[in-house]
Amino acid sequence: MKINKNDVVAVLKTISAPGEGENIIDSGAITNIMIFGDQIDLDVTLANPSLQARKKLEVTILEVLHQKVYEKAKIKINTKVSTPPPAAEPIKGKSIPGIDSIIAISSGKGGVGKSTITANIAITLSKMGCKVGILDADIYGPSIPTMFDMEGARPMSINIDGKSKMEPIENYGVKVLSIGFFTKPDQAVIWRGPMAAKALNQMIFDAAWGELDFLLVDLPPGTGDIHLSIVQSLPLTGAVVISTPQNVALADARKGIAMFAQDSISVPLLGIIENMAYFTPEELPNNKYYIFGKEGAENLAKDKDVPFLGALPLVQSIREAADVGRPAALQDGTEIEKSLVKVTQNLVAQLLKRNTTLPPTKAVEITNMVGCSAIK
Repeated sequence: MKINKNDVVAVLKTISAPGEGENIIDSGAITNIMIFGDQIDLDVTLANPSLQARKKLEVTILEVLHQKVYEKAKIKINTKVSTPPPAAEPIKGKSIPGIDSIIAISSGKGGVGKSTITANIAITLSKMGCKVGILDADIYGPSIPTMFDMEGARPMSINIDGKSKMEPIENYGVKVLSIGFFTKPDQAVIWRGPMAAKALNQMIFDAAWGELDFLLVDLPPGTGDIHLSIVQSLPLTGAVVISTPQNVALADARKGIAMFAQDSISVPLLGIIENMAYFTPEELPNNKYYIFGKEGAENLAKDKDVPFLGALPLVQSIREAADVGRPAALQDGTEIEKSLVKVTQNLVAQLLKRNTTLPPTKAVEITNMVGCSAIK
């Protein structure tokens, strides 16, 4: 007997795979039908990987074709299981109770003023009424203790719900934890990645941070073990990249942007800040000298389609203030303080925009902030 292919198709349209609503023709489960005289060859692809589901479908196909097409047909069924490739899951850590937003401050290159800007943004946020903390994650070169006049300080141990926790040290309204609290000024930290990651986790999860609107994470330069440890440990709300205008710094900043954009990390980039954008001598206040190039980071932001949060000048008083442990943001009414306020406001605006357009990566929404005028 010669078997008609249209009859086979019509019969197969009466069969559905286990757990699926559509018939095996319309769903695409039957990928090929070949007929050679009284022989029917079928290629079947299933999404259900269970052996029971495959056997059940094969038996149903055999019975129906024998009953409705030709009882003596020789039927060969080649069944394959379709397993879609696993989606790259973003690396996310567990949230810290009481902390609304965790922002990583990063730079591709060292020496661009990342820690200085972190300290000044933290103080600016604190002056706006926000509750702010800094995690100094620059394990090999911690500088936050110096900038906050905390050299030689040691965190105390306090009891929280029967557990011993580290109490961050506070100054200028900002809570700080740093590896610099546990090492001597002239002591080099010579640790491999796993040891550094363990120390970071202790400062993150064994600390009594309390209620914070912002936790700023001052990352080391580059892209490496510490950065991966942070994104694995914490659900970062977003990241900020610091760069100077020169090409050497911008080349490394590009790598930092690419790191946060990777599918396996997927941390929203809140923006780029250009530091040391220009120099204005005190005796020539109307002059601007673009020592490291002009608008390099701003152009990078346009090129990468990420927000540009603002430019900060190269000012001697910023360096002097950091060296003596009183960051420039404390100097009310100065031009640099006004610049820092503008950059900080732009950062918070991007954070709020990020929280309304992207899924949350943290447990507590930023809208819970009370008394933080930065979000008004």
